[in-house]
Amino acid sequence: MGLLSMPVLGTRKYTRAMDEAENYEQWKEAALASDAATGADRWRTRDQSTQFDNVSIRIRLDRLRSMRARHDYRGLLFTLNEGIHGNMAGMGKSSLYERAVFGTKQLIVDYVEEIVDALRLLASPKVDEISFDEKLEFFRRAHHCFGRSALLMSGSGTLLYFHVGVVKALWQQGLLPEILSGSSGGSIVGSLLCTHNDAELGDIFDPAFLLNEVEQETSLIKSLGGLRPRMLQVDEVQEMIERLIPDMTFQEAYEHSGRRLNVSVAPAETHQTSRLLNATTSPNVLIHKSIMASAAVPGVFPPVTLEARDKWGERQPYLPSRKWVDGSVSDDLPTKRLSRLYGVNHYIVSQANPAVLPFVTDGRRQGGTLSILANATRRTAREWLNASAAIMHKPLSKEGGLSRVANVALSMVNQDYIGDVNILPRNRFYNPLKLLAHLSTSDIMKLISSGERSAWRKIEMIRIQTHISRTLDDILKDYEAQQLGRHKQSRGRRKAA
Repeated sequence: MGLLSMPVLGTRKYTRAMDEAENYEQWKEAALASDAATGADRWRTRDQSTQFDNVSIRIRLDRLRSMRARHDYRGLLFTLNEGIHGNMAGMGKSSLYERAVFGTKQLIVDYVEEIVDALRLLASPKVDEISFDEKLEFFRRAHHCFGRSALLMSGSGTLLYFHVGVVKALWQQGLLPEILSGSSGGSIVGSLLCTHNDAELGDIFDPAFLLNEVEQETSLIKSLGGLRPRMLQVDEVQEMIERLIPDMTFQEAYEHSGRRLNVSVAPAETHQTSRLLNATTSPNVLIHKSIMASAAVPGVFPPVTLEARDKWGERQPYLPSRKWVDGSVSDDLPTKRLSRLYGVNHYIVSQANPAVLPFVTDGRRQGGTLSILANATRRTAREWLNASAAIMHKPLSKEGGLSRVANVALSMVNQDYIGDVNILPRNRFYNPLKLLAHLSTSDIMKLISSGERSAWRKIEMIRIQTHISRTLDDILKDYEAQQLGRHKQSRGRRKAA
């Protein structure tokens, strides 16, 4: 046996331990042991790297530590005002999370922690030489400049249970973003999260509850025997949605959970544009019908008319002259709209769209010649398809059915399906006949487990990259609540006078 094969054999047991881990803590222990065996732990502790400006980060870290030690709060505020962002000196590159199984350079971790500690110190009553109003202005500006994170869940058919595993893992680690977006199956999971508060999610993510729900679904199918095909029916999808998701509007869901739900729907008619439904653009629209529309696969399920509550709280059609279908065909990951609405600039993508999975990567082992050639090939193919569509536009326009199919195909080709953090199932290839079919209890539980395990591999990357934005979120919410309290007290004093 050669010496080169010994490290490989030594890490196999840790890989097996990660695959067999029953929770994140067990997975983390195995991942750290694997890094120790391969030497990746030593790589983490060294500052040196060609992938980011480690010297600049080290200088900045030492300056922040020095000012904090000297209680130079004005200097600290000035330094932070120079700018804090997630890719300072290139430290946000995904490639920095590919060398080790767990985490990245300790220098990056220390720098992020120092920024967070400095922000919390400035926000505390201990720093009283800076006024409340000046602090509030700083935190608002920093929050706006740094940006926010969102979780985007792709269209997925019955593979939506992969998303369930992903969000369960993120929620358990306190890393579930406030802003969520979903299309098709992803919209169902997003709605489940946004119509329940944290206390209620604790019950939903309980393994016994999940197993009971799954068995309830599969026992219903077994009771039908051979009377129906295995393909999902519209009434079955609707029954599942009504059982799991409360009948709320987007605004009601936000007020109940504090999470911002975004559902992508595509127009059934030509010459119409897709919509992103949420508490900002469509606060009174009902979530149930929105999910049904987003899950209405063209040619399989009928298009859906949306519904909303009027000023008396009664249900009524919303845009009654229009019908809507599966949002993934036109805007599976609506990054530009989320950026415009909420200032999102960091995207965590749970990608389970089977039409896309064979062509995307989670970021690991990128950057080589093969990766460059693959990206160039994809770009060239996209340009050829667009050019061919332009040439064939006029002939196809005479054939309504073919024209619609071509438009849908072109829309899917021209979308981007990856984000800053990409959580993908390890098995990329699924039987297309199963995508809208009933799954067994075993299949569903495997998909949930696959989602959890895929998310575990990205937990530290998400934790580090979102730590500053989550801290700014918490501080700003607290400060704005204090400002509201002060405003109410001031009004009360004026009335008393």
